[in-house]
Amino acid sequence: MEGVKLVEKVVIVPEMPTNRRRIFLSNLDLPLVAYQESVSFYDPPENKISFSESYNTLYPRTDTRLSHLGGLFAPKPDFKQLVAFLREEGEDEMEFKDKPLLYIQLTQFGCGSLALASRYNHCVLDGAAARDFEKNLAAFTRGDDLVIVPNPDRTIFKARNPPRISHPHHEYSKPSETRDNFFSVGGKRCTNVMHFSTPHNTTHLIHIPPQRIASLKMAALKDGKLKKCTTFHAIAAKVWKARSIATKIHDEVCSTMLFPVDVRRIVVPPVQIGFAGNALVPGCARASLRELKDKEDSYIVRKVQEGVERFDDEYVRSGIDWLEVHRGTPCNENSFSLVAWFRLGLEEDVFSWGKLKYATPVVLKPGLVFLLPGLEGDGGLNICLDLPDDQVDEFHRLLME
Repeated sequence: MEGVKLVEKVVIVPEMPTNRRRIFLSNLDLPLVAYQESVSFYDPPENKISFSESYNTLYPRTDTRLSHLGGLFAPKPDFKQLVAFLREEGEDEMEFKDKPLLYIQLTQFGCGSLALASRYNHCVLDGAAARDFEKNLAAFTRGDDLVIVPNPDRTIFKARNPPRISHPHHEYSKPSETRDNFFSVGGKRCTNVMHFSTPHNTTHLIHIPPQRIASLKMAALKDGKLKKCTTFHAIAAKVWKARSIATKIHDEVCSTMLFPVDVRRIVVPPVQIGFAGNALVPGCARASLRELKDKEDSYIVRKVQEGVERFDDEYVRSGIDWLEVHRGTPCNENSFSLVAWFRLGLEEDVFSWGKLKYATPVVLKPGLVFLLPGLEGDGGLNICLDLPDDQVDEFHRLLME
């Protein structure tokens, strides 16, 4: 991508002065003090409105055409230029309280297409709350009022006093436990997979057509041991098995797959609509590599289902209390996290300049696997992961066998 030029940069402040106040951060917020970056792409506006008319904030320009970027549905290094102006000088030395909570960069390409990139501190919002924010942002660009009134009060997620840990919580690790997230460096190139270089390994994008998704669901139901199998259950089970085998851990080692579970409607009382905080709690599926190799598909899918079904109000609060006592983090031993990005529903947002075309994270961090939507109307999914080329060869083979 050719150099991006900054046209204007502004600080967005409330229209009227507001009272300064402290907001309590829960144990679900505190492990997530890090910035998340994503970018959304849009076709050229049909009404030919100017940038200042469509969105009066910071907006660089570039002579690059959107088509020069290739596929827009997965992270790649070129996208870093779309967040190039979203950092403060000396940010790493700044105290947390002095750092902006949100940055936004709107970029116009030479062809007229637009990219809206955001960089927000994850301790403030989870993916569901970020989706609500984008709905409101889209409404503002259209001249409409708030669609969803944000509520940042997270006292519903306060730890109990005294803490009561009533369940084992394998989804978390104590701070002293060794980190081993299945990633390493290596290997040869895989065919039929898109590749983008990263400082760690290569980011691979593997497309799963709808016919393959249907066959995975049928295979899980074949022996009659399961009553149902969703797309997420089937894909998650297959990714877990394939990635665990491909990374060559020992047969007796326990492999853990984490995946976010939205507990807004699980806790009692339920969280109010518009909750602006973190309410995505790591669910987990655990099994030894030998089990993943030897057991039937329905067994592995059932492990994924159990990882979701164990959540009730008491389990959520027990986990919050576990974090209060141990100050741990999401499990980081022989684990990885699977994020179902395709379920966020970002493509529904309509801005003044048009409807979203594609949305994707800017970068893929090691230890993460994203499930991204396929092409519009395709019905398939894209699996985006960071593995050495030799390991992704094996992963691809196992995924498609």
